[in-house]
Amino acid sequence: MRKTLLVMFTTTLLCTSIPALASLEDDMDMLKGGLRTVMKSDDAGEIKKALTDMRSAAEDAKTQTPDKLKGQPADSAQMKDFRAGLDTLLGQIDSSLKLAEAGDVAGAKAEAKKFADTRDANHKKFR
Repeated sequence: MRKTLLVMFTTTLLCTSIPALASLEDDMDMLKGGLRTVMKSDDAGEIKKALTDMRSAAEDAKTQTPDKLKGQPADSAQMKDFRAGLDTLLGQIDSSLKLAEAGDVAGAKAEAKKFADTRDANHKKFR
């Protein structure tokens, strides 16, 4: 029992610290993979995990600076716009996660379809 708890604790600690070490590119890859999982899965548990991982990646991405904005002050209008785009995505992820937690897989997927529009709009600006 004690070994099992230790393994679970260590695994959790490692999994939660990995996104904090990720680059913006890694965060974006995690978002892309998570969206793919959400759209293909019919398992609410798998969808919740993917959305939770996506949320962590989006939060970490907010602390990064896209290559296009390197050298910009953190409080510049463009950096604020970059973070606002991620805040929009975070709101969408939260909405989708709430639906998945309620067992509404179809609703969670429908909400997740909006992620692509947010991605496309922000990629035009910052990629």
